[in-house]
Amino acid sequence: MLEILLRRIPPAADAWLERVEKVTGTGVRHGGAPVALVSEASTWFDRDRFLATFTAAVRVLGKAPLGLHSDERDALEAAGIVKTMDGWRLDELGRVTMLALVSRRLPGPELEQLLGVCYQQGDGRERQALLRALPLLNEAERFVSLAVDACRTNELPVFEAIACENPYPAAYFPDLNFNQMVLKAMFMGVALARIVGLARRRSGELVRMAEGFASERRAAGRIIPADIGLLSLAQENEHEHERATRIPE
Repeated sequence: MLEILLRRIPPAADAWLERVEKVTGTGVRHGGAPVALVSEASTWFDRDRFLATFTAAVRVLGKAPLGLHSDERDALEAAGIVKTMDGWRLDELGRVTMLALVSRRLPGPELEQLLGVCYQQGDGRERQALLRALPLLNEAERFVSLAVDACRTNELPVFEAIACENPYPAAYFPDLNFNQMVLKAMFMGVALARIVGLARRRSGELVRMAEGFASERRAAGRIIPADIGLLSLAQENEHEHERATRIPE
């Protein structure tokens, strides 16, 4: 991700890169790697300066699509994150990279506090970048509460940032929260195929919740999402496979 950012960053953004180095404690322009995660509260980190640099990313980098090259896609696919980054803009990549770098240096509680402030004070694009960064951070399991809370938003782009092309919910959400996210996706008209790990996290309870949602929509004369069958049909196919492979008594 850092290499992709450095290939695309405008020449005028050198001062911004210097600030990124300082606020994340890294040498990003020279291939520097973050030092080991500290175990106690940091003395070097300036949260206000980090937040200012984070906010400035859109002004400095702009919103141009990444336009990934084939070699970059191959590298990202090997890392398992190529689909996660499809559709990102340059300012999002800059912000996600900042969060990923600083997560290597800040102790867990301090990083958790930083993300909370970033989310509460950020605008829509800042929140989107933060949510997309979650699966790439150290101690990612710490941020479940923040991610679950983000699912309550009525801003579609922010909801899509956590629910779509993002492996975090399937990896860390409790069943109830994951199921509620899927139902909200249907309510907001988000295609279920965009939810990473849906097949793996599908359950009988999720199918029942989806069927109840469909019944309510039908009774109210409202349109039922066309892809709701992805849940019930997939569940039925699982049962058929189970019956077919069951050892006869």
